[in-house]
Amino acid sequence: MPKYIIEREIPGAGKLTTAELQGISQKSCSVLSKLGPQIQWVESYVTDDKVYCVYIAPNEELVREHAKQGGFPANRVSEVRTIIDPTNSEVG
Repeated sequence: MPKYIIEREIPGAGKLTTAELQGISQKSCSVLSKLGPQIQWVESYVTDDKVYCVYIAPNEELVREHAKQGGFPANRVSEVRTIIDPTNSEVG
């Protein structure tokens, strides 16, 4: 199933409290349970003014529907084509 990176512009995201992040996470999980098992939230990275989320979903439309229902921005949704890591540099 395709994997997506979602870029969410949220000014001040890095200053959100633990309680605020928990509330956002709970809202996201609530929407995910309504949309069904085809879409999964893997993890998110919070920076100063953006949140980068990794999702597994059958298509971009379902990712955007999650954002719409959750009230989250989805400024850019990019499908992951390939994953690389340090092991790719190994000659074998």
